[in-house]
Amino acid sequence: MILKRVDPSLYYTPDPLADAAMSLRYLGTAGFVLEGAGHTLVVDPFLTRPGLWKTATRRLVADEALIERVVPRADDVIIGHAHHDHIMDAPALCKRTGARLIGSVDACNVGRAAGLPDEQLVATEGREDIATGPGLVRGLPSRHGRVYFNRVTLPGNIPEPPSWPPRFRELRHGLVLNWYIELAGWRIVHVDTADFIEAELQGVECDVLCLCAIGRRYRPGYVETAVGMLKPRWVVACHWDWFFTPFHKEPRLLPGVDLPGFVEEIEAAGSLPVVLPFDGRFTPAS
Repeated sequence: MILKRVDPSLYYTPDPLADAAMSLRYLGTAGFVLEGAGHTLVVDPFLTRPGLWKTATRRLVADEALIERVVPRADDVIIGHAHHDHIMDAPALCKRTGARLIGSVDACNVGRAAGLPDEQLVATEGREDIATGPGLVRGLPSRHGRVYFNRVTLPGNIPEPPSWPPRFRELRHGLVLNWYIELAGWRIVHVDTADFIEAELQGVECDVLCLCAIGRRYRPGYVETAVGMLKPRWVVACHWDWFFTPFHKEPRLLPGVDLPGFVEEIEAAGSLPVVLPFDGRFTPAS
């Protein structure tokens, strides 16, 4: 399989602002580290990124040294859904830092399988505000998008803790949650899959939208609708990379992702596109 490189001219990597209230760092796939007001919130961390063959044939074991090096601190970890490329590294991060794992019952069962105690797990079905340090998070119920072959990958729930370390096929998506986040005076929405439920976005607006780039291939009007409803000033591209490439290697595009087209649609919808390399940092400024 020949995977396309990312055109370096698409990357938007401004110099960090020393007095910025909040910063957002991209971890690849749908992962981000949000820092503000002395609080660190991590979304969908996935750094281990085992290759395609290992993912298909072996149990999934987190690279704890890599996780510690890239994400040394976390106060809370929120999970959009329980596929391996969104949740695999979260339990190890929570164990080391003491962070809570916040997500669906399915996500919490993954944390429980890894040995996290119940007091470190916060289960939600969405639509409720959960305090996270000086800010808050709210799950927005969603659905997993159809991607390759117009199908949803590994649908279903995780009603009991899976074996640990798990096989990738044990990590069904479960309840899918997009996230509304308030931190350090900023409003962020994180859409980690290739679809959303418009009714759940009604009345929600944000400053920064993290949006899954593969979504525009199978959902008509994906970018236009999301930007039109949420009215972000910036749209940060996520879930555009081939997530079997190691974190320290040059990323490649997921088959089917047209990143230049994604950027053009964001601009046409009236927002400013942001494309970050792995470990790239964005500090929005008022």
